[in-house]
Amino acid sequence: MRPASLSQPQAEPRQTGSELAAVLPGWSDIEPPTDADRLLHAFLGRVTLGMSPTSMALAWTDWALHLSQSPGKWQRLLEKSLRKQWRLANYAACVCSGLPCPPCIDPLPQDRRFTSQAWKQFPFNLLQQSFLLQQQWWHNATTGIGGVSHHHEQMVAFMARQMLDLVSPVNFVATNPEVLQATAREGGHNLMRGAMNFIEDWKRERMGKPPVGSEAFQPGRDVAATAGQVVYRNRLIELIQYAPKTARVHAEPMLIVPAWIMKYYILDLSPHNSLVNYLVGQGHTVFMISWHNPDAADRDLGMDDYLQLGVFAALDAVRAIVPGKKINAVGYCLGGTLLAIAAASMASDEAAALNCLTLLAAQTDFTEAGELMLFIDDSQLDFLQDMMWSQGFLDNRQMAGAFRLLRSNDLIWSRMVNNYLLGRRAPVTDLLAWNADATRMPYRMHGEYLRHFFLDNDLFQGRYRVNGKPIALSDIQAPIFAVATETDHVAPWRSVYKINLVADTDVSFLLTSGGHNAGIVSEPGHRNRHFRLSRFVHGERYVDPDQWFLSAPCVEGSWWPAWNDWLKRQSSGMVLPPPTGAPAKGYAIQGPAPGRYVFEHYAI
Repeated sequence: MRPASLSQPQAEPRQTGSELAAVLPGWSDIEPPTDADRLLHAFLGRVTLGMSPTSMALAWTDWALHLSQSPGKWQRLLEKSLRKQWRLANYAACVCSGLPCPPCIDPLPQDRRFTSQAWKQFPFNLLQQSFLLQQQWWHNATTGIGGVSHHHEQMVAFMARQMLDLVSPVNFVATNPEVLQATAREGGHNLMRGAMNFIEDWKRERMGKPPVGSEAFQPGRDVAATAGQVVYRNRLIELIQYAPKTARVHAEPMLIVPAWIMKYYILDLSPHNSLVNYLVGQGHTVFMISWHNPDAADRDLGMDDYLQLGVFAALDAVRAIVPGKKINAVGYCLGGTLLAIAAASMASDEAAALNCLTLLAAQTDFTEAGELMLFIDDSQLDFLQDMMWSQGFLDNRQMAGAFRLLRSNDLIWSRMVNNYLLGRRAPVTDLLAWNADATRMPYRMHGEYLRHFFLDNDLFQGRYRVNGKPIALSDIQAPIFAVATETDHVAPWRSVYKINLVADTDVSFLLTSGGHNAGIVSEPGHRNRHFRLSRFVHGERYVDPDQWFLSAPCVEGSWWPAWNDWLKRQSSGMVLPPPTGAPAKGYAIQGPAPGRYVFEHYAI
């Protein structure tokens, strides 16, 4: 039996005037923001890509006021500026004289803008060195100032970096040697192609169409093509049961809960790199949730709805189709966070107990949630809520704008240079096509999610409530397999690692190369992949993440087989495959995979 339906949904992020009056006697005239205020914020949000001007102004003011009271910092910045100018002048003199001279500064390891040999030729080497020195100086100017809050310091450094990236010499025809060479070689045809590319991209953006090349990866044909049937549907999910590929299967079925910020088929891409296809081939009975793409009519769907209509409804279906067996549950990203909530809330219900729990790039503690925290504070959340209030959801393009800013060099400027100045488009891969097939977030749910998790960290602190009662992650008794990725900017691996601080069960922690998506889609045979894996037995002393990283051996190759070996150890044996669906119990076949919800598209 699943927990009773949530009779008390999560509280709205804002308190009403009457609620405040209850805790502040004499202030009964306090009122919530008016519709006019919200409409203004919504209009501004469309201009600023959802970022609060007030939040940014507060950060700059905090930085500027503290800097104005730091004469020692001024002195050090002046000294650094003079030293950098002297180093650049000395470098320029050596270069102009033809003398060998090492560069003043090297790009950061992740900065691939200046890798071409053309940037080592005069005068472009001077432009490159000047820019990198300026970038380093501004980093020093925006950090290390006493009294500035850590959040504001991060915001100012981030905004300064964005402004510098905007004026990078890479982004202009006259200062980019690669573009100049291509223009001379092609007689300007690269710029003509780039102009046509820009017009085509602008039209597609205005019409809400996916990027050029995405049509080569159609769900059900090229991606999301693993054979299966939809065996359950409600207003929020479709549940897919995949067809077995082996004569016998592991007794315990597997339920995968993807994040609803993405289409589920990140885990079922092309046949060669589909995690679902791999698992079915290894003898697992796999069920997958496919989330409905919400629109304005779903504005009041909350976290409780995603728990009840999502995870618990899917668990009910799997238990009905494969009765008498515990479930191997898998959650990815936000789906992993929701699955952890479900597991904690049902931990005392032995009949519903999970066999094991796998969390893929999923956070349970949000105090170190990476650069996404740049967009999370009270002012920003209030601003976002007013945007979502006006339209009923957060648009996928609004979310994509924030994510692109976090990696602006790779996701904005380098693409603009390649597409519009060099006139060449990078080939579209299945992962890029999936990334463009984004989803929306309901008004109520997204506000609750950001405030309860990112801002207040209620889940990790034991304050998050299910069915009116607080839950604790330490109540989870099923063994946990937690996967993190080394360069994840959405769920940084040290944040994912914190499951070890609260888990009251065995935890196998695996850190793999790659980022939030590419690190998870890491099929056997994928080049340049490695991982670290160790098991923390219940009762052992805690090991901090940096010490763990140094002690855990690095293994070359995909992490999928290592996880599959762990799943085999959790299995009670092999049995005949279960039937597809259970019509007598209300789980009749609704149609073939990938179902209907995956085709609820990009545009409204």
